Amino acid sequence: MRNVIRATAAGVALALALLTAPQATAQDSPSSGPGIAGTGVLLSEEGAKDARTRAIAEADPDAVAATATLCGSGYKLDYAERLPDARRFGTLFAYTKFTTGSSGVCVLFDNNTGSAKHMKLKLCPNKTGATCKVDEGTYSRYAGPLKYENSNGRYVQCSMVTALMWDANGRALINRVMSATVCD
Repeated sequence: MRNVIRATAAGVALALALLTAPQATAQDSPSSGPGIAGTGVLLSEEGAKDARTRAIAEADPDAVAATATLCGSGYKLDYAERLPDARRFGTLFAYTKFTTGSSGVCVLFDNNTGSAKHMKLKLCPNKTGATCKVDEGTYSRYAGPLKYENSNGRYVQCSMVTALMWDANGRALINRVMSATVCD
């Protein structure tokens, strides 16, 4: 019986390796853009230029790939920042997607404290009178994903994101407001 279980486990491992191998190869192709070799992590043009974003992606490609999966197909890491600083209570991830006929921005706020914290993530598109999307609650893993997608890309650029995290006494551990994407 143990030999059957070992053989089955080995077969599953081999199948998973074969299934994930094309992703690692595809991420290095010119059509998919820059990435972190062998990880399946895709970087946007801006993400590839930003040393801090590249360093975070290289240090923890599994987290970057997992959060990208939550955003959906076609999203590439545009920006990553450890918050509030090197202590890293949280990590803010911003992903973008630009394809023929549509564009999108997606943000996630990863809780790196190891315990549940009250968190708030807010994404506001660059459009007068638009409604912001908000995810607020007590989370042990992450807040989000929040995303905007549209057909012309105008509202995706310069979208604003707010990431907040509080301790048990209501004191702000993180209070970060920034552009989720590059602004011209």
